[in-house]
Amino acid sequence: MSEETIPRTAPPVRNWPVVDLPGTDFDPVLRELMAEGPLTRISLPNGEGWAWLVTRYDDVRMVTNDPRFGRAAVMDRQQVTRLAPHFIPARGAVGFLDPPDHTRLRRSVAAAFTARGVERVRERSRAMLDELIDAMLAQGPPADLTEAVLSPFPIAVICELMGVPAADRHGMHTWTQLILSSSHGADVSERAKQEMGAYFADLIALRENSAGEDVASLLGAAVGREEITLQEAVGLAVLLQIGGEAVTNNSGQLFFTLLTRPELAERLRAEPDLRPRGIDELLRWIPHRNAVGLSRIALEDVEIRGVRIRAGDAIYVSYLAANRDPEVFPDPDAVDLARNPNPHVSFGFGPHYCPGGMLARLESELLVDALLDRVPGLRLAVRPEEVPFKKGALIRGPEALPVTW
Repeated sequence: MSEETIPRTAPPVRNWPVVDLPGTDFDPVLRELMAEGPLTRISLPNGEGWAWLVTRYDDVRMVTNDPRFGRAAVMDRQQVTRLAPHFIPARGAVGFLDPPDHTRLRRSVAAAFTARGVERVRERSRAMLDELIDAMLAQGPPADLTEAVLSPFPIAVICELMGVPAADRHGMHTWTQLILSSSHGADVSERAKQEMGAYFADLIALRENSAGEDVASLLGAAVGREEITLQEAVGLAVLLQIGGEAVTNNSGQLFFTLLTRPELAERLRAEPDLRPRGIDELLRWIPHRNAVGLSRIALEDVEIRGVRIRAGDAIYVSYLAANRDPEVFPDPDAVDLARNPNPHVSFGFGPHYCPGGMLARLESELLVDALLDRVPGLRLAVRPEEVPFKKGALIRGPEALPVTW
């Protein structure tokens, strides 16, 4: 990008090194960027050049819902500055489509992620969770809550929803971990993505005439009706499967917060009716990811708060920053379990809103209910600073959560 295209009011480009942060600490660089202005410019560890960063709540919602900012154009600009060393979605994947193609592809699986679709797996999910907690209690303390419950539970639930047989869950988990980690290098992540894609290509092709309600069956039926291509179906399946495991990291941070602030856990234990609102507040407050997710490209000149974004400029939004906007969330750094209203954007906004948001909320509610009620003495088995958190990950969360009771 030439200097001539940069508006005179453009802020300096800030290098964002994105270091591994302890616990649930909020990124200090992001905090500085939020303070510096509604629009800043950043350079991330991979890719080339710079991109705009939007941090205010209203601006984040505007950019994510405005067709003048597109995802498809990013595919022709693969060197956009970014956190990941590699591009996770393949060309044609739903994350890099714009309407109407994006709408057509999302429609093919919408039934699985509606309230009815999610309710379809509620009882099975609760039963699977009870089995995991039974096994943990039978083995006795101490335990790694991540290994015993928080990792296998979301894998089981997303595989149930996707239609992946139980015998293949472990392989799915291994692929997902390789894809989501930036520490193994691009080649390892890319190979894992291709292997998962090949698996889903076979599974979806087998179900072209299926009337099943799981995601693979819905995708197979849509391919059979020629509404979407097999390549599109595979790209969507991979993205949904990977996204399903984000719950492990989110719930790890959620329980780390409850276990390091026992007064919060005690209040939720004593006031069950408060739990849905409390979970929403924890989802707002938790720093879900490192840095930012996927960029967009301005398809024409757009002015935001007096700053001109030029056609062709890359732009990022920060949902983490939007969730801490003091104009929308009074005392945003505090965890207020009774916060109401709480219009957080933890699952995104606009056409690319996370389709699994309702499922993730269901899993969080089941986990909080089961662990608070069934393990009343649950507490950390080590000091908070001794809890190991993931290194070099795109999605933040504890590597292990040592607990006792």
